[in-house]
Amino acid sequence: MPTRKSSQSKARTKSSPTKRGSTKGTTRRRPAARKGRYSSPRHFELRNSPIQGTGAFATTDIKKGTRLIEYTGEKISHDEADRRYDDEKMKRHHTFLFTLDDNWILDAANGGNESMYINHSCDPNCEAVIVGGKRIYIEAKKNIREGEELVYDYQYERRDDHTAADEKFYACRCGSPKCRGSILMPPKKSKRSAAKSRA
Repeated sequence: MPTRKSSQSKARTKSSPTKRGSTKGTTRRRPAARKGRYSSPRHFELRNSPIQGTGAFATTDIKKGTRLIEYTGEKISHDEADRRYDDEKMKRHHTFLFTLDDNWILDAANGGNESMYINHSCDPNCEAVIVGGKRIYIEAKKNIREGEELVYDYQYERRDDHTAADEKFYACRCGSPKCRGSILMPPKKSKRSAAKSRA
């Protein structure tokens, strides 16, 4: 999902992978609707997760491209999200907000389903996809074996005023060798640093 125009916002929300949506300050582009193999919640179950709290675990082998579940919740404005959740007043980050577009957010704390328990990982086996600009689905981005935890990259928006305290507040506990240490979006590389990495 496109990230929020957040210079006046306080509550951070989940965003789509960069390749799926726009990033802050760019024109929003929605992915085209795609057909997918539907999977009901019986294909995964909820249980204690080594990452955090409750997680979703595959109860059968799942093929890449399978549409697992719709991310549901109450449709609210960005202002309402800020009213309900102020990160600056939280001891730790804990919301079920997901940005739908520049105007709307889904709050899974109201009207949400099992999708709200799918945890973050920096090396995900699932991804979030917007269909028709109105609905969010969680899909398998690779083949998933029975017993594996379903995870996707939250990519919470990274703001211009980002600090070391923010990095700590949004610390990642996925445990992956590819963990970047934060559920925030990866910092953008400058052209100079990108050139060095290709050298």
